[in-house]
Amino acid sequence: MRSAILGFAAGIAFLQMQAQLLPFEGQMALLAAAVLLLLACWWLRHAGVRAGWHAVLRIVLFNMAGLCAGFAWGGLIAQYRLDDALPAAWEGHDVVVVGTIDSLPYRFERGVRFSFNVERIAPQNGGRPPVPQRIALSWYSPGAFGQAGGESGQAAQAVPEVRPGERWQFTVRLKRPHGNANPHGFDYEVWLLEQNLRATGSVRPDQQSAYKNHRLQAFVWTPSNAIEHGRAWLRDRIMSTLPKQKYAGVIVALVIGDQRAIEQSDWSIFNRTGVGHLVAISGLHITLISGLFGAFFGWLWRRSFFTRAQLPLLLPAPKVAVLAGLAAALVYVLLAGFGVPAQRTLYMLCVVGLAYWTGRLTHISYVMSLALAVVLLFDPWALLWPGFWLSFGAVAIILYASAGRIGADVSAEPQILTPVQRRRRPSRIARIWRSLRAGAYTQYVVTLGLLPLTMVLFGQYSLLSPLANAVAIPLITIVVAPLSLLGSILPPPLSQWLLLAAHAVLEWLVQLLEWLAGQPFAVWQAPLPPLWVFAVALGGTLLLLAPRGWPARWLGLFGWLPLIFNTPAWPEQGQVHVTAFDVGQGMALLVETPGHRLLYDTGPYYSPESDGANRVIVPYLRARGIDHLDAVVISHNDNDHSGGALSLFKDIAVDRVYSSLAPASAIVRAAPDHRRCQAGQHWRWDGVAFDMLYPAPVSYDSDKWKPNARSCVLKVSLGKRAILLPGDIEAVQEDELVNGADAARLRADVLLAPHHGSGTSSTEAFLQAVQPSLALFQVGYRNRFNHPKPEVYARYGSMGIRGLRNDEAGAISLQFDKADDKIRVQEYRREHARYWYGK
Repeated sequence: MRSAILGFAAGIAFLQMQAQLLPFEGQMALLAAAVLLLLACWWLRHAGVRAGWHAVLRIVLFNMAGLCAGFAWGGLIAQYRLDDALPAAWEGHDVVVVGTIDSLPYRFERGVRFSFNVERIAPQNGGRPPVPQRIALSWYSPGAFGQAGGESGQAAQAVPEVRPGERWQFTVRLKRPHGNANPHGFDYEVWLLEQNLRATGSVRPDQQSAYKNHRLQAFVWTPSNAIEHGRAWLRDRIMSTLPKQKYAGVIVALVIGDQRAIEQSDWSIFNRTGVGHLVAISGLHITLISGLFGAFFGWLWRRSFFTRAQLPLLLPAPKVAVLAGLAAALVYVLLAGFGVPAQRTLYMLCVVGLAYWTGRLTHISYVMSLALAVVLLFDPWALLWPGFWLSFGAVAIILYASAGRIGADVSAEPQILTPVQRRRRPSRIARIWRSLRAGAYTQYVVTLGLLPLTMVLFGQYSLLSPLANAVAIPLITIVVAPLSLLGSILPPPLSQWLLLAAHAVLEWLVQLLEWLAGQPFAVWQAPLPPLWVFAVALGGTLLLLAPRGWPARWLGLFGWLPLIFNTPAWPEQGQVHVTAFDVGQGMALLVETPGHRLLYDTGPYYSPESDGANRVIVPYLRARGIDHLDAVVISHNDNDHSGGALSLFKDIAVDRVYSSLAPASAIVRAAPDHRRCQAGQHWRWDGVAFDMLYPAPVSYDSDKWKPNARSCVLKVSLGKRAILLPGDIEAVQEDELVNGADAARLRADVLLAPHHGSGTSSTEAFLQAVQPSLALFQVGYRNRFNHPKPEVYARYGSMGIRGLRNDEAGAISLQFDKADDKIRVQEYRREHARYWYGK
């Protein structure tokens, strides 16, 4: 069984790396092959074959059967989800839908987001649109985009309150699932597929629709709606009890698993100290609550709830305690939103409980295997997320390392002791010391055992996590979480006292964690290791944690050497690498020479907690092991170019900043060694020339120009090859450059399309002066500005210029090589093709 389950997991993992799904016939053929292989295993077992090789053959056949079944099962589930799609022809059209709010709404600065279960669609002039059953909607406040520098200047107004289970009629504008596609970035498209959200969109304002958005019914009963409604009630109760408390969002996360109210600054502290796994409903919390509730209910059952019913004669108290504990675990997991760590814990508890009830207690590896199978059976995409690997990895490494150790220290003692046994029984202090020693060893095992996995997943490891977890685990698990749970359900004023007490303990703990996170040695950062480095480090770790008696365990330390000395990669001498990030509607490019790095623009501002830097640029840099930039150029003040600057300065060391921003700008005040962009600036790094061609110094003396007109125009040259980065200059500035003294210097092989390919830029004269063979269009998918304009994009094509768009290609990587005088181009969505892209 274990071999088949491991093969099943491998088959699903292999499926998630595919660019295309097999047709239905191919998936059914794989299922048939799996059945035949299982029949072959059965025949080998009952045919009386006694050769030594038949056991190995059966394991191989079980693995192959699981592999075929996993690949086919994952493909069938994926195809079923993908078939529920919004046709491309209906993107951008207004559609009237009626349905229910079926998720916990998240209210943010400009509105609210929620999932919507579509029940019916009103016919449109063009027919009845095939809208997917579940869609993700955002309802923005009127005037919200005006505040962010968008379409209107009216003040933002709050949208109506929406709650889970309500039935609403909305006029919505939808688009197919699409997200930014960057190396080492979050894959929003596969997350939507996993959540079965097959379209995204926004609720149209009433004044822009013939149909009014309005609530039709206060609550529609379904099990899912009841659960989400209960989660919303608990969240509201906690937030109303702790209205001005800084860590109320953490309390909410511990009670219902909703982490969206935790501030980004707090996440930084939790991650740097390695306690992020505790700021949620983890397996540890579920097991504790299940055990406490089971023990309490078993205690009441033994006493027949203080009646004369003699309930233990009807059903033994231990079995009742198991059922009660499982029921508590199920409720807690449902409140948690059914995340992978919670699922894994619930399934393992269910398997253990079933084994106890049937009298067939089995090896823990069977329990883990069954939990793995159930998780992947219901969620084939679970293994794409770090939580899956950390969750199962932690349990596996504890089981491996505890063989012959922890079990000997904490072995169960007989319930009935003879007088001699009582005299020889260890004292209470000895038993406490034994438990502390076992707990310390478990923490040591997890710390060492998960180090290679953590580095390959995140590229960083908290060196202070053992100390931080030694304090945080007992406080959060034994104090904060139980107080938060009780405070969320008990009546006032008791609920208020308990929640305030939980918050006070949490506040003290975060202060300690903040001090630890501020230490310069708190985190070890390195590039994501190659597969062979991870394999060697994992082998060394397993040797270090091998059972007693294993010879030369200390040699495992040498397995860590490639991981420790893994350094960031640089371009070779005579090369320049350029990465045009997919940041949506905005600009951000990284230029790398053999010894220096420059970032041109920092992407857009999305929300107070999210921007192009902390969502795309910084994760990429950290995955590469890059913690320092020699220069940053911020072309101008528009949100889509400077929106990520402040968060970039917080996370990445920067030597110098060039910009055209006003001296009073918050970015200029925060920038290290700020210098104004102006024509004539020049420097060389590693044989690569950097020339600022615009703006002229006199342009800063006039206040008639928009920020676009002062965009920093930078040319990067390696030998005869060059790339021109013009920001958002428009036709007037292009004309100045074409007719200026430096017109000959405009020539470049690659051009970043000015102003994202707007109708006010990319004039024919400018394109003829630059003469590029390749143009990059950094635009967002179906952006509201309709960039690039069709006529402008066609102009590039008519002049023989190849156009690449980030919304179609994802991140675009260029490699300039002086040795062979070539430019190599890679498109992330093509090089990293997956079956869910564009679906």
